Amino acid sequence: MHGPLDLRLLITFVHAAHSGSLSATAVQVGRTQSAVTMQMQRLEEMLGQSLLHRSGSGVRLTGSGERFLAHAERILKMHDEAVSAFSEKGLHGSMVFGSPEDYLISFFPALLRSFGTKYPDVEIKVVSAPTAELRALLQSHKVDLALVSTPNLNDVETIIRTEPLAWVGSKPALELHDFGDTVPLALPASNAMDHRAAREAMARAGLRYKISYASNSLAGLIGLARSGLAVSVMTQEAVPPDLHILNAPLPELPHLGILLAFADADHQSPAVAAFADHVRAVLPTL
Repeated sequence: MHGPLDLRLLITFVHAAHSGSLSATAVQVGRTQSAVTMQMQRLEEMLGQSLLHRSGSGVRLTGSGERFLAHAERILKMHDEAVSAFSEKGLHGSMVFGSPEDYLISFFPALLRSFGTKYPDVEIKVVSAPTAELRALLQSHKVDLALVSTPNLNDVETIIRTEPLAWVGSKPALELHDFGDTVPLALPASNAMDHRAAREAMARAGLRYKISYASNSLAGLIGLARSGLAVSVMTQEAVPPDLHILNAPLPELPHLGILLAFADADHQSPAVAAFADHVRAVLPTL
């Protein structure tokens, strides 16, 4: 290896490893794609190892790249910790935060506004995905921390808040929708907790239903509910004021617990730890 490692090269490499695209990395680090390509070539020359497989569809890590990624992330984390500890300007750093879409709409603006006022030099990038996908993103370290849902309300030590699920329609009562004896439902993907909760509740109640529409977007589900063509399910806090929460004869839906999950629970950067503490303090009050 020739000379010390350049932190700028490590930052670019970590972005490329997580995004799988040199063009996306160029946008993230504020450089041209050709400059990013040269940086990666320079890093590979310094290490004497090929770190990235390049193809028309993007880049992926080689075996050496997989091993080096852990070292690069650890070096950058230690750098951020050192800067934060000795900077007169307070906390610095960046993180990738994940959340289901309904929690983002309901809670994230207030969380970000209050955290940003206190720590203006912390950069937060946001990924919106269902809990099942967020778990995978955490495991692959593409997200640093995330709000996720759990149906297990007994885990009181880690649950920050509980949210009731609600049936949502365009009219204030199910009978006014004139659906007949089979209720059309608009639900998210089958691996989503509210999808399973809706189907299980209808089955327990012995009510006839059909899944008429599917959308992984909360905006899509809201639009379908507004159309009057189906009943949807979402967390109660996410229900817009022009739609109605429906009760009997529809069965009661469960509550979901909201908790924080981490890519690395034992080694959090100061920025991630500070935001996690802020979420735990503020989310129950919103």
